[in-house]
Amino acid sequence: MLVDNAVDGDSRVQKTARSAADAGWDVTLIGCAHVDAERRWRLGDAEVRVLPLAAARATPPATASAVVSGPGGGVPGVGVSADLGPGDVSASGRDVGSRDGSGLRDGSGLRGGSGLRGGSGLRGGSGLRGGSGLRGGSGLRGVSGLRARLVARGGLPLRAVRLARRPVEHAEVRYWRARLRDGAWRRLEPGLWDYERVAGPVVDDLRPDLIHAHDFRMLGVAARAVDRACAAGRDVKLVWDAHEWLPGARPRRDNARWLPAHLGYVREYVGHADAVVTVSDTLADLLVRDHDLPDRPTVVLNAPIAAAPEPPAPEPPAPELAAPGLSAPGLSAPGPRAPEPPASDPSVPEPAAPEPADLPPPDLRERCGLRPGTPLLVYSGAMAVQRGVDTVVEALPLLSGVHLALVVADPAATYVRQVVARATRHGVGDRVHVLPYVPHRQLVAFLATADIGLIPLHHWPNHEIALITKFFEYAHARLPIVVSDVRTMAETVRATGQGEVFRARDAADLARAVRTVLANPARYRAAYEGPDSPLPGWTWEAQAERLDALYRRLLTPTR
Repeated sequence: MLVDNAVDGDSRVQKTARSAADAGWDVTLIGCAHVDAERRWRLGDAEVRVLPLAAARATPPATASAVVSGPGGGVPGVGVSADLGPGDVSASGRDVGSRDGSGLRDGSGLRGGSGLRGGSGLRGGSGLRGGSGLRGGSGLRGVSGLRARLVARGGLPLRAVRLARRPVEHAEVRYWRARLRDGAWRRLEPGLWDYERVAGPVVDDLRPDLIHAHDFRMLGVAARAVDRACAAGRDVKLVWDAHEWLPGARPRRDNARWLPAHLGYVREYVGHADAVVTVSDTLADLLVRDHDLPDRPTVVLNAPIAAAPEPPAPEPPAPELAAPGLSAPGLSAPGPRAPEPPASDPSVPEPAAPEPADLPPPDLRERCGLRPGTPLLVYSGAMAVQRGVDTVVEALPLLSGVHLALVVADPAATYVRQVVARATRHGVGDRVHVLPYVPHRQLVAFLATADIGLIPLHHWPNHEIALITKFFEYAHARLPIVVSDVRTMAETVRATGQGEVFRARDAADLARAVRTVLANPARYRAAYEGPDSPLPGWTWEAQAERLDALYRRLLTPTR
């Protein structure tokens, strides 16, 4: 399995790897992230390796060709170049992205040094280089002078330069799309090659039978690995797991090249996938429409693990609104496993310590220093402006005695600190509690002592089309849900009766919804009980069965 992050904060990826290993598959999960050194551990029987993206730039050209070896020995011309760059080709002169080895290079026959070069083509008034721009994928590595100072300083000067460059970037997009079509990403977002340099050789060494590529960045890495395996005489299946609808994604930085480059990247490689998996029926329909897929994607919901400790059944006491709070990568077919290497082998990860999930889960309310009966709202997950936590903070002054717990990956992150500062300015700083993530297998029980789970999303295309992970986590914690009027989740909450809906970005309406739920929480918790409960179908175990069936279908020989 392949993923473009450090694994530890991605519950879908962790659950996918662990459940596949539990089903008997030999699983290696490869992450690519900005870490200081390679990290290795185990998730159950799945091996996890997180590779440092910095190695993409540090690898010397002397190791340029990691040739794939097959039964007949090395196969020249299909190696992964460690020194690949925008428009680069492998040591044999063939583009590593070419399925048939025809040497299409940049998608139009252009060599790396022809035409408008990425490093010296169009320039803006800022003097920043047109082809490379301010690349979010590689931080400050390789930049110098004015560009490095602007990136380091950030804020208005950096934004002003990026806005000034906007016409230049639009011109770059038009030019390279005209020349390279979907292959224009090689010039517009050359940082995508970093994932190839780092993960490609590792995938080749593993010789997988099936590659499960999570999200869009790893699709190309997986497709090229499949091509190299094919050239070496091995049949490797590719499953693409589309976590979101890319046309509706919000670019992570102010860069006009980002979206068209990545859309072309996906279009170039989506046809390599033997099967597509995604997170909702709505997104499955969009993928069929956008990419003319021959088969409808398999829907695997972001549901939690039912085997995680469940909250106690008795109804907690009704909150007292005025009560003061206390401050405080690859899959191999099932079969005999290779003998374990000797413990002295330095390449072998240390034996895994007992997982924290095997210990009693922590108590959210206790971590916040709150006594029973003090109303507690919880927001769990990534923090960003479009996720609407600011709206919750603005609603707190309207909710006397109500506390808010923010369960986030990095409590010290800049945006998290900004939200806390906003709460202080509103006079509710003592009612906001920031806590780090707990292991995903503990999360449901951890959340269960709250009174309401919050999903305050702004309207954005990807927010409208899926039931997100925290929706299912709140549901299994038996929490009433207060959600903004994003389409799919709002419709579900209204249909099940498990919560209330408010107008997105409307603090007063959010406060109204919270007060309504707190006045009669038992009414909303009842939606999770009885024969009509949606919870049995909202479990990861049910989703894992679909994945296992898909893997077996793809790897079962056909006559």
